[in-house]
Amino acid sequence: MAQVYFHCSNSIGVSIDRCGSAVADLAEARDHAALVVRSLVMTPVLEDWRGWVLHVSDDDGEEIFSVPFASVLGKPH
Repeated sequence: MAQVYFHCSNSIGVSIDRCGSAVADLAEARDHAALVVRSLVMTPVLEDWRGWVLHVSDDDGEEIFSVPFASVLGKPH
């Protein structure tokens, strides 16, 4: 098990995940990252999420990978 952190950022600021989540492997971290992005974009707010990125980091603060919210949202119609 590894502790990973899911930080969100856009051009204005950063939202820091201070608790993190325990994951068994990289596949579980990717699944959890997709879940985090989907849950945020489904919240009933007026935020345009296309400029946001989810950064997944390890205990040392090293980024493992990132997920642009636009990859989940697709292109605007």
